[in-house]
Amino acid sequence: MIALLIIGIGAAVILKRAEPILRARIIETLSARFKGPVELSEFHVSLSHGVQVQGGGLKIYGEQDPNIHKPGVQPLIEIASFTFQTRILELMRSPMRIESINLKGLLLNLSPKEQGQAGPGAMLRKAKAKIEVHHFACEEAMLIIKTSRLDKLPLKFDITNLKMTSGHPGQPLHFEAKLINPKPVGDIATHGLFGPWQPDSPRDTAISGEYSFTNADLSTINGIGGMLSSNGMYKGTLDRIVVDGKTSTPDFRVATSGRPVPLDTVFHAIVDGTTGDTTLQPVQAKLLNSLISASGSIMKVKEAQGHHIQLDVSIEKARIEDLLALGVKTDPPIMTGAVRLKTKLDLPPGEADVPMRLRLAGTFAVSGAHFTNPKVQAKVDNLSMRSQGKPKLAKDDIPDNVPSDMSGKFQLRKGVLSFSQLYFQAPGTLVSLKGDYSLDGNRFDFHGKARLKAKLSHLVTGWKSLLLKPVDPFFHKHGAGTEIGVKITGTKSAPHFGLNLGGDD
Repeated sequence: MIALLIIGIGAAVILKRAEPILRARIIETLSARFKGPVELSEFHVSLSHGVQVQGGGLKIYGEQDPNIHKPGVQPLIEIASFTFQTRILELMRSPMRIESINLKGLLLNLSPKEQGQAGPGAMLRKAKAKIEVHHFACEEAMLIIKTSRLDKLPLKFDITNLKMTSGHPGQPLHFEAKLINPKPVGDIATHGLFGPWQPDSPRDTAISGEYSFTNADLSTINGIGGMLSSNGMYKGTLDRIVVDGKTSTPDFRVATSGRPVPLDTVFHAIVDGTTGDTTLQPVQAKLLNSLISASGSIMKVKEAQGHHIQLDVSIEKARIEDLLALGVKTDPPIMTGAVRLKTKLDLPPGEADVPMRLRLAGTFAVSGAHFTNPKVQAKVDNLSMRSQGKPKLAKDDIPDNVPSDMSGKFQLRKGVLSFSQLYFQAPGTLVSLKGDYSLDGNRFDFHGKARLKAKLSHLVTGWKSLLLKPVDPFFHKHGAGTEIGVKITGTKSAPHFGLNLGGDD
């Protein structure tokens, strides 16, 4: 009985002394490590199965925040709660060793450098750590990297689970983390190295690792769809992360067509914590049998709460039917052929579907084109023969699938392609047009000029040819046998080709 009483008194004495000593050690170690003030609002120690510690409301301020109670000053690190256990004998050691700490609600909040963070030349404190921790396990962590520009939102990384293991003092931590990407919604798993921590400039702390992004549902972005997967590696500092990776979306689609097509990309990107922007240098994509190259930036903007994408897109080895399959409802695509294209791509944030927000401005050239609609192609075949002065050919003698070329300058706004210049060329024929075409295929409206090699009277036979001979001089101009106004109107299922005697330029 007396022995139990002595043990109880001894435990009470140890507990009474251990709690303030251990609390002071934690604050002193963190203050020295991060070079700033530390607040710890809750701290409890019990001696059940060794030393059991619970704490909460931990706030660690950087060296740039000496006045922690100044309005607007945020901690560098916040931890909602933490727990760990150790042996009683460890209380006597210096440094004290803790095998594992469980954290919940970790927030790492990095301010822009220009807001007073000390530079690499700042004096280091000559303080030795009183506590060493081997393993950290954390639920609900968030990394916030604030930008130096008022019009840009900070970069935010929500982490559902984070595990970190330390090696020797001054060496990087090994980490494993799981994240849920907000848009497109998907799961990210990553592992790598973090640190060593740079107390004078936390944003310069090194990070490197590998990632995998799975089950990314692109339908959470208005106007597109498909399930994306991605994997790659990254390295750099918290302020500048370089990412090399690849993506695969076997069923990528846009709302205007709804037709799934395979899309694969390989990319090199730089995530800039100073501006909040991501620079793509470049992205190489494969859509069906077509190769696409793009470079530019993805900017996170405050006003519309989203990303503003601006790219320079170049297509050198591609098929027009691949591009049309992605963006146009017509099935099969209205034409086939080789295509080259250069365009500026501008996709501002917003609630509207991607095709309605997407803006393009560029040039294109299609060679060896054939129209998939037999009626349309037959008109091209017949036009080519007549424009060469061969109207007498029997129907069976007219060549099938006469190839044609197209080129022009275009803009895309609100789902409508507008052509300021559109040239169509087939043997004996050159047509120049201006007009609009809606991506849903429900509207054609083109007007312009057709320049034919043959004279007007040579386009037909018999008495019609005789009647047209007197008017040949009126249409024989600018070096062409015939120059006449033309128009194409109607819809994808019922295009109308006709003369435009009003003489549109």
